[in-house]
This record gives sequence, C-alpha cells and structure tokens, in this order.
Amino acid sequence: MNRCITLFTLLTLLAACNTDRIQYSDKLKQEMADKKVKRVTAVQMNEAVDEWGQQIANVAQTELTAKLKQAGTTAQPAELCQLQTLPKTQAIAKKYGVTVRLLGAADVNNQALAAKEREVLDAYLYNAENKLPQTSNIQRIGDTLFVYNAPVPAENPICQQCFTGQAQPLAVWRIAFPKKEVIRHISTKK
Repeated sequence: MNRCITLFTLLTLLAACNTDRIQYSDKLKQEMADKKVKRVTAVQMNEAVDEWGQQIANVAQTELTAKLKQAGTTAQPAELCQLQTLPKTQAIAKKYGVTVRLLGAADVNNQALAAKEREVLDAYLYNAENKLPQTSNIQRIGDTLFVYNAPVPAENPICQQCFTGQAQPLAVWRIAFPKKEVIRHISTKK
C-alpha cells in the first residue's frame, strides 16, 4: 500500500511538471535581461552602430557581389538586389534586429525615407558625380532609429548590375538600427 501511494505521488508530480516553462526559459532570460537598467551613453551607441553597420555592410556587399558574379547573365540581377536571397545578410539582420536595404540615385526622391536621409543620399550622388571620396555615416532619425549608410564603390558589380538605368552609378547600403535593439546588444560590462 505504501508503495502504491509513493508511486501515485510520483506520477502526480511528473504529470504536474510543465514542459512549457523549460521551452520558454531562453525567451524569459532575454526578456529579463532587456528589462535590466543599463547605462548606455550616446557615444557607446554611436560606436556600436558604426562597428556593427560596417560589419553588416561588408558581409552584405561581399555576399551580393559573389552572387552577382556567380549568376552572371543567367539570372535577373533585380531579384538578387532585393537581398532576399542572401542568407548570411538575412541572418545578421535578424540577429541585430536591423533592416538592410540597398539604395540608388532614384531614392533621393523616395518620400518613404526621412528628409535627413534623402539629403545624405543626395550628397552621396553629388560626390559620385564629381568623383569625390565617399565615406560611411550615421544619422539619428528621431529618438528611436539610427541609420548607417555605406557607399558601394562605383566599379563594384552591385552598382553596375543593380542600378543599370542610372546616369551616375550609385549604390548605398542603408542599415536601420532601432535604438532599443542597439541598447539590447550593447554589453555594459567593462
């Protein structure tokens, strides 16, 4: 009889265990870590966006250039230039919670972009037309978004194949970092 009670108690305890709790432990840990108070300065955020933006732009540019060279004339470059077929770029974008786009000269008039972004894109176009050096930059859009821009060299296949109808070859990586994602990924331990 004593064994039956012990066995019944053990089975009841096992049945009461909730496996969902184990499945959600990683999500719960991340959520709790996100809710911790962090002291992050504007300088730290700019440095992080600059470092990550440069890395993401390099990966995206390397991956897209390789795909364009591999495809040659067999595939439509427009499909590749939409960046949906770049697994490394998509994985990094998901990891950092960013949006990666490739902009061209026509985007100077794109009303979906912030006015500050259009001005910077117009400056890139001016520099390309006048053969001036191009450098990457960061804009802060409102209080919630950082935009990292990195120009693609004019001789790169991306400029030549993704934006064929342009009078002036221009391609610029636009990587949009939500502020909360930047703060989440910054390590404050020093």
